[in-house]
Amino acid sequence: MKNQYVIGLDFGTDSVRAVLVNAANGEALASNVQWYKRWKEGKYCKPEENQFRQHPLDHIEGMEASIKAVVSETKVDPAEVKGICIDTTGSSPVPVNEKGEALSLTAGFEENPNAMMILWKDHTSIGEADEINDLARTWGGEDFTKYEGGIYSSEWFWAKVLHIAREDKKVKDSAYTWVEHCDLMTYILVGDGNIDGLKRSRCAAGHKAMWHESWGGLPEDAFLSKLDPYLVELKNKLYTETYTSDVVAGKLNAEWAGKLGLTQDTVVSVGTFDAHSGAVGAEVEEFTLVRVMGTSTCDIIVSSKEVVGDKTVKGICGQVDGSVIPGMIGLEAGQSAFGDVLAWFKDVISWPIDNLIAKSGMLTTEQIDELKGSIIAELSKQAEQTPLNESVPVALDWVNGRRTPDANQALKAGIVNLSLGSKAPHIFRALVEAICFGSKKIADRFTAEGVEIKSVVAIGGVAKKSSFVMQTLSNVMNVPIKVAVSDQAPALGSAMYAAVAAGIYPSMKESLAAMGNGFEKTYHPQPEQVELYAKLYERYNLLGEFVESKINNK
Repeated sequence: MKNQYVIGLDFGTDSVRAVLVNAANGEALASNVQWYKRWKEGKYCKPEENQFRQHPLDHIEGMEASIKAVVSETKVDPAEVKGICIDTTGSSPVPVNEKGEALSLTAGFEENPNAMMILWKDHTSIGEADEINDLARTWGGEDFTKYEGGIYSSEWFWAKVLHIAREDKKVKDSAYTWVEHCDLMTYILVGDGNIDGLKRSRCAAGHKAMWHESWGGLPEDAFLSKLDPYLVELKNKLYTETYTSDVVAGKLNAEWAGKLGLTQDTVVSVGTFDAHSGAVGAEVEEFTLVRVMGTSTCDIIVSSKEVVGDKTVKGICGQVDGSVIPGMIGLEAGQSAFGDVLAWFKDVISWPIDNLIAKSGMLTTEQIDELKGSIIAELSKQAEQTPLNESVPVALDWVNGRRTPDANQALKAGIVNLSLGSKAPHIFRALVEAICFGSKKIADRFTAEGVEIKSVVAIGGVAKKSSFVMQTLSNVMNVPIKVAVSDQAPALGSAMYAAVAAGIYPSMKESLAAMGNGFEKTYHPQPEQVELYAKLYERYNLLGEFVESKINNK
């Protein structure tokens, strides 16, 4: 095989990472991370109101800088870069004008959060999601939520668009259409000024926008009009057909070929979501649950159409033909907070550092950063040494609501069994166990709905960095968990898609076989811990039932 390279571009919550990959063997020759400047400064967000917005310039600037960096570092011949594929967070929709430009890049909208990306973790549309769910059950027609777990989430496309349309008439009237993050970034690279010609992501449409072939695409007009006539207007400017990520979206346009130092022969494939490309990068196969573990989690499994048939799995984030592997049904679940739970606790106990030590001048900024950077590692070390018994604290992982099973973003977390003997490591351990118990709830739902899980693969920062979390997860789920070798599994998966779109491989089967990086470690359940965690899991479930029914619903 001649030198042929592909680029996977992975947009996460905090940063974008470009990885340049040798298509012959999946070797990552270079990677580059660009942090979102405005996001890092906390702009356009109101965490107390669950408002999380990102300025598209963070993503556009990061895309250019990261791709240029990996091309420059490797000094590859630009003509040998055959393909690019983009994966992003989602559902993270953006309002755009007729040219496909994000509204926040146009005059009058530069500082308007409603004209920016409505990030996946934004929960300002809880009320709109409730309306969608109520209507789906009562309007007398098709339940358009049934292939999305039967519960529509405030994290998803229609709820977010409806909320902004009601809150900001100027944005509503100025937006020609709305575009998912993965589709927008793809369009920027290949667009010709005709946003209507963009090939939209099957993954994004099916899992977040109630798109399904059985009813001809997006929900019918009669349903959408009962929510708001504006949604029918918008639907007419969206799409009917969707495409899997092994399909060519276009070739680099002249502007971006020039910016990146690449050629206009470079193919760009249809975009996707990070968790789904991560599952591809982790060599997903039937009966394997891939856990993409970062600030939140996505749990991905694929199944043959013969196994799933017409069954719908309740309480998950959807089942979509081709959203992971073309020709197979991709099923998605996940937790609204995973690493974020531990990061929240770190922020809580860092309060004296930020508000007393930092202001005292006793330590330099570098020393303070070093001190804060060691908190999680030290908590993990001491938490692991705390005795595990039935009198320990038990916590819920719902600090950002619950994604699955059974989406309810209004839920709040709780903790019980505290005493005067409860120290920071005890509470930290309870939070680690909580995120693991939440993971088990997801696996239990898949199993109860007839989707068999024979193995578990973990990817993401938490999987790589915390043996304490991973061993606890193996004990709680009572299953061996393999950790993928690649540090950039979503980007690698995107590169695998790009290799097929560019014609280097005939299908994803061959792409995965040639470019997979394998696994570096396996965590095995510890029998004595498994037994005790089974009892604590029962308490987690009881606490969850109490909080959901007696407190959060009041």
